Amino acid sequence: MAHMTVDAALRGIAGTMVLLSLVLGWAVHPGWYLLTAFVGANLLQSSFTGWCPMMVLLRWLGLRG
Repeated sequence: MAHMTVDAALRGIAGTMVLLSLVLGWAVHPGWYLLTAFVGANLLQSSFTGWCPMMVLLRWLGLRG
């Protein structure tokens, strides 16, 4: 993971969270679909603002880019 950029990691995490929440919503409880909506809303707002809380965390963990 040392060569992974913040952008690549962010896309990977977002995609994983969306797929995981869809599976959990289908298999466990429909309330998990709210996580899908949260991830989508966060991606939408970050496209306008250029800021995402997960990017701060990833940079704090040492990822570059």
